[in-house]
Amino acid sequence: MAFRDVAGHRALIRLMARAVARGSLPPSLILAGPDGVGKRLVATALAQALNCGEPVRAGDVEGAAGEAAGSLPIDACGRCRACERIAREAHPDVLVLGAENDVAITVDEVRSAIGETRYRPFEGRRRVLVINDADRLVPQAQNALLKTLEEPPASAQFLLVTARSDRLLATVRSRCQRISFGYLGTRELAELLMRRHGYAEATALAAAAAAGGSAGRALQLASGELTAARDAALALLDAVAGSRAAKARLNGARGLLDYKSGGAAGGKARRAELAHRLRALASLLRDVTLLASGADRAALANPDLHDRFAPLARPAAAKWGVTAFAAVEEALEATERNASPKVVADWIACRL
Repeated sequence: MAFRDVAGHRALIRLMARAVARGSLPPSLILAGPDGVGKRLVATALAQALNCGEPVRAGDVEGAAGEAAGSLPIDACGRCRACERIAREAHPDVLVLGAENDVAITVDEVRSAIGETRYRPFEGRRRVLVINDADRLVPQAQNALLKTLEEPPASAQFLLVTARSDRLLATVRSRCQRISFGYLGTRELAELLMRRHGYAEATALAAAAAAGGSAGRALQLASGELTAARDAALALLDAVAGSRAAKARLNGARGLLDYKSGGAAGGKARRAELAHRLRALASLLRDVTLLASGADRAALANPDLHDRFAPLARPAAAKWGVTAFAAVEEALEATERNASPKVVADWIACRL
């Protein structure tokens, strides 16, 4: 995963590539931004750029790859032994903490990793410590980092990746340069799905529109969750359009919920599933509003569903769609604050 292969964030990537080329990259960085926008990919690309055996200089890459690179001053080749091992998290000079779960990162793990960064690199030019989900560092582990972040070894690079930088101690944040990532645009996500993953344009556009700027969510939706999410959102819109009775609306809300999982983990999974359906609902509401305002089919994020929700796009729906869209945003915020999925689903059904 070289810099040129990362979707979006071109200004940030050029800034980092320039710093790598000049040898002026700050030794401690916080890569902060929403979930699923590519922060971990950038951390991997940065580790590769620092240790690539055959780095690519500006002008060395031609064609589509060169255009994507945007004349970066330096980039990893992505093919050498070092790049391949870094991508697999198997390079002796690139240490990665944090896994795909909610387990806290302990002080012992951090102390062990810090101890390894004090040695000179075995094979590469820089020792790199990547801490994914750095907000899961327990306070003692964050305190253990402080002295090293303040006086880092000359050959070490620290990358703290987080979607919740406010959970890091102020003393940690003050010792690191922050790089802030934003959401990806719908067109960027759609092109990523089409170019790199081979999805059809209609599927890519619909998934990108419902993903809320997250490449991770776009991939999940395009791989199969989108159909279920849109069907549930359409069922709710049909229920709302067909009756103002609370019972009918609450019955329509059931489609937004999925109770396949149980326990604490199940609650988190249900909230994630509800968020997918709410984003799909927001995407459909956008299309209904556009149609009610006189837009043509080409402007829709879900053109394949035009005939399904076109009857909803009455002239009065333009104003209603804006209000409904705002309600969905409130519901998404409540879901992210760990509100009960059933309460949120019932609330949005009554608000539409």
